[in-house]
Amino acid sequence: MFHILVVDDDKNTRLYLQAVLEGAGYTVTVAKDGEDALDAMDREHVDLVVLDVMMPRMDGYEFTRTLRETENNLPILMVSAKQLPVDKHKGFAVGTDDYITKPIDEEEMLFRIKALLRRAKIANERRIVIGDVVLDYDSLTVARGGEVHELPQKEFLLLYKLLSYPGKIFTRIQLMDEIWGTESETGWETVTVHIGRLRKRFEGWNEFEIESVRGLGYKAVKRV
Repeated sequence: MFHILVVDDDKNTRLYLQAVLEGAGYTVTVAKDGEDALDAMDREHVDLVVLDVMMPRMDGYEFTRTLRETENNLPILMVSAKQLPVDKHKGFAVGTDDYITKPIDEEEMLFRIKALLRRAKIANERRIVIGDVVLDYDSLTVARGGEVHELPQKEFLLLYKLLSYPGKIFTRIQLMDEIWGTESETGWETVTVHIGRLRKRFEGWNEFEIESVRGLGYKAVKRV
């Protein structure tokens, strides 16, 4: 059972978010501002924070900055009535993981929370499990039953990146920048080559597939 901390200075909003999240099966603790939230985190384990921006004493920006300065990578979803790009940019600059605006779309919020928790779980465990397939980040291996493939680092990181965000389309340039680095002199064509190697290596594995999206790039699709 995931535990979510809701931080908002408006009592009605706290009660509303608590009801929505508990209705979705989460355990919920509420706090009225950033300082109250830090106290709550001292008392109990929290898996994710749903955080208002404008609050007295310690606002959402300061709370997020405080956590990130102590290398706390707890997933944070900022919720704000501020809709200008500059406000969103400030949120991401201090370290939030995602940002939605009020009025809140309940379904969208729940989808975003689910995605953040999944990514955090992958990051903490450094493993991705798809049916009988296990990707182990520390050993650079992909295993299924007794079959184990130890991949070259770039191939593994490319596959791990795609399968961490199933259904998400990545351009070749994005993948080049994230896997090879922005300073790399290697052309984006190397992504195509590595994708080809991965497809050949895992040909016949029905648990996942790397699809080409014409004119855009690639995405991974889970089949189980």
